[in-house]
Amino acid sequence: MKVTILQFPGTNCEYDTQYAFEKLGAKTEILWHKSQSVPSDTDLLVVAGGFSYGDYLRSGAIAKFSPVMKAVSTYAKNGGKVLGICNGFQVLTEAGLLPGALKRNESLHFLSKHHHLKVISNDNIFLEELQNGDVVNIPIAHHDGNYYIDEDGLKELYDNNQVLLKYCDATGDDKNPNGSVDSIAGICNKEKNVFGLMPHPERAMESLLGSSDGVKMLQGFLKA
Repeated sequence: MKVTILQFPGTNCEYDTQYAFEKLGAKTEILWHKSQSVPSDTDLLVVAGGFSYGDYLRSGAIAKFSPVMKAVSTYAKNGGKVLGICNGFQVLTEAGLLPGALKRNESLHFLSKHHHLKVISNDNIFLEELQNGDVVNIPIAHHDGNYYIDEDGLKELYDNNQVLLKYCDATGDDKNPNGSVDSIAGICNKEKNVFGLMPHPERAMESLLGSSDGVKMLQGFLKA
């Protein structure tokens, strides 16, 4: 399997992401944002975390204008699998590849810690190695992770099984760190080939470092 990882000015998780997927046996390539195309052998395209363009203006708002994003949109519309992690999630919402928006955390503070997530829907390649109701412990690190969508949009997400993950405590009860609507931590598009989440599964690959729960989250892509 070949994983292509986007790199913008300010991206800081591309090498963590590369390590995670290579640990799982995938081949990887880091793709600079000025590229005009996505490599033809790409099986999964990852928009990695960080602070693209310093998060000036609004998180992800400038990155969506990078040359590579036209190719990303074409790749996704042709059924290619795309995963946006943290800033990558923000970029995908700004680019219109995922619904909703990411706002400033309700506390107005940057959050960096492990946080539990509950699997809401595993009817997708991303989470198929997990069961609905499973609780995983995954790091979060964001300032603008407050997911927002209006009532009609929220209903549509649930109607189409697009809500994938919610923030919770160790027992699975809602515990919302940033004010996200309905404690949502991750979603996908209707076609279930574009995925976005604020937590960092690529930072949860080693028990020694606090959690290996990210392994099962990413393994689904390798079986697709």
